[in-house]
Amino acid sequence: MKRSEERKPKKASAISKGRSYEKIGAFWDTHDLAECAPRAREVTFDVDIKRRRFLVAVDPGILRKVRQRAATQGLSPESLVNLWLQEKLAG
Repeated sequence: MKRSEERKPKKASAISKGRSYEKIGAFWDTHDLAECAPRAREVTFDVDIKRRRFLVAVDPGILRKVRQRAATQGLSPESLVNLWLQEKLAG
């Protein structure tokens, strides 16, 4: 992901006060949770461990073309590749 495409949290981090994942990460690179424990709060969340991703090496030239095609179809490159693989395996 390019820096210009970096996702941002919906609000500032409660402890680091960072407004970007980069700033939050930089904070935790130099701080320890133990020193921030009084300000920490308990949270709960679900983890979907059934979902898996597999990385496959793709030639840079092919990837560039996939990204272009995906953009023209309003899809992510990942979605387009998965659709193509499904079509190929079904046929």
